[in-house]
Amino acid sequence: MGAVLAYLVLDLLATFGQDVPTVRAAFMAMSLIVLYGIVPLALAAVLIGIFLALGTPWGLFRHYWVLVKLLLTLFATMILLLETRAIGAMAAVAATGADPRDLPGSLPHSIGGALVLLTILILAIYKPAGMTRYGWRKQQAQRQSRFQAGDDAAGIIGAGDHKITAADQ
Repeated sequence: MGAVLAYLVLDLLATFGQDVPTVRAAFMAMSLIVLYGIVPLALAAVLIGIFLALGTPWGLFRHYWVLVKLLLTLFATMILLLETRAIGAMAAVAATGADPRDLPGSLPHSIGGALVLLTILILAIYKPAGMTRYGWRKQQAQRQSRFQAGDDAAGIIGAGDHKITAADQ
């Protein structure tokens, strides 16, 4: 979230700034932050999120909030990868002698990305109720297996209650 907010500040500066060297530096810094900060973190978020979801009781497809987080992360990462080329092109133009104040910036994408990340963060903290059909079936199967295991354990415990009599010896 911090890298995205830093990028957003630079994007605001690049879009609304009037000082040519400052705007040029903002575009070049935006390219560096995207290439070496935001893209690797986004890819890591996708991979680590899938890995952790598969290893926890929340599961990857059991709860709607986990599934929505995954889909939002994938969507944001794909948009980011598509936008990275445009950001690099703007930085290349800004690095030449052209006036960088004429470049459009990527402010709508920056704001959208920050809002998507904020939504993902809220979902991670709040964890709204609601299981998917797969999660509900999985939960019912686990309850059924625990119930059957409880019956088997009761049968074993009950077998130990037998008193030894003279006939057993």
